Amino acid sequence: MAAPLLVGLDVGTTASKAVVFTEAGERLSQASVPTPWTTTRTGAELDATALFGAAVEALAGALAAAPPGPVAGLGVASMGESGVLLERSGEPVGPVVAWHDTRDGTELTDLHARIGSETFARTTGLPLRHQWALTKHRWLRTHHPETRNAVRRLNIAEWVVRRLGGAEATEQSLASRTGWLRLDGRDWWPEALEWSGAHASLMPEVVTAGTALGTVEAGTGPDRLTGATLTVCGHDHQVAAIGAGAVRPGDELDSCGTAEALVRSVPPGLPPETVAGLVTAGITVGWHALAGRWCLLGATTGGLVLQRVLAGLGLDRADLTRLDTLAARVEPGRVEVRITDEGRSVVVSAGQPVEPAQIWRAALETVTDEIGAIHDAMTGYSGDHREIVAVGGWSRSETLMAVKARRLGPVRRSPVVEAGARGAALLAGLAAGVYGGVHEFPDAVGSTAGADSGDTAVAGRW
Repeated sequence: MAAPLLVGLDVGTTASKAVVFTEAGERLSQASVPTPWTTTRTGAELDATALFGAAVEALAGALAAAPPGPVAGLGVASMGESGVLLERSGEPVGPVVAWHDTRDGTELTDLHARIGSETFARTTGLPLRHQWALTKHRWLRTHHPETRNAVRRLNIAEWVVRRLGGAEATEQSLASRTGWLRLDGRDWWPEALEWSGAHASLMPEVVTAGTALGTVEAGTGPDRLTGATLTVCGHDHQVAAIGAGAVRPGDELDSCGTAEALVRSVPPGLPPETVAGLVTAGITVGWHALAGRWCLLGATTGGLVLQRVLAGLGLDRADLTRLDTLAARVEPGRVEVRITDEGRSVVVSAGQPVEPAQIWRAALETVTDEIGAIHDAMTGYSGDHREIVAVGGWSRSETLMAVKARRLGPVRRSPVVEAGARGAALLAGLAAGVYGGVHEFPDAVGSTAGADSGDTAVAGRW
């Protein structure tokens, strides 16, 4: 009889990615379908039913390419902040507003006046800015009156699980991205609910990732999924940390994508003044997808800066290996090059003529210094990290990994390609009883860049 399979679904800002894994955590097949956003003047929105359709299409594609075998579990992770409102019939009501949409400017101003950034940060672990669910919810009630009839609000992953036949629940790492959850009590904040026009009855029970929430019902998704155990796995960054193997207290994930994010697991219960200090430093504090943990999360536009520098040099990813090799030979600090992110462009300033390899080396050091400042703030407020694990496309740059090692100390590069989907699949295995606990998750072993990893003091030529 064929061994059971595990499926991880990561419903992200760019695409829904479905990946099929063995119980040993080995990737078998995958498929990706773009997230069906409609562009608006202030950002983007989408139809919840269309989003579910894209997720099911991705699942079907991944399973069609997978070998035979029953599916034991399906875990769903997703982007945070955006949510789906449901009326009594269970159908969505109103649009799903993108987390990065800025239509809620008036609401944000009023929230500043009514609650204030200090109280908000100490209570929720979040800075008071565009992004969180509560200001979008108040905007929807004003501009889409039909949403006032909603009886339930679900985060994206929770909506997908419910539509597949699972029970309604809100996972703690996603709840932490709404602005409604009190960090210390892990419960709903009455003042924030009242301000936004929401109420506690809109919110289902708070659960941890890996909680079994029923099984996939026939006719809701691909036939091979029928009967598979369902679980909501949480916010994509925290789930990616699990997939990459950064699961111990003090472990830190360095997700090197278009946005570079640091995700550190810490014990719960940091003092309110420490939480406020982290928030001031640009780091959110919330519940982790892992049970009994908090998560520190900070991000930069590092990957986007690297893309722009590469384009400015007239190069693309195909040229990266050669450029990387030459940049590794550039002595740090020998040539003064400044890389400045101007929001939509990158400015390169140098006091003398420079070569592409020198510019690239400077870009790698610049983005590493920016993420290093976030790492230092995490350490200053919460203590030393245990291990840094890097994933994402830019982590394949040997020179970037060497620069990181000089700035941050040893960094282990995970071999995992789709860390979010892998983390979701492992949590599905937990819900289905394949694993007895996180300690039984299969390892994701990778190479480690140390402080002496290939940094040489020889000037390079392009």
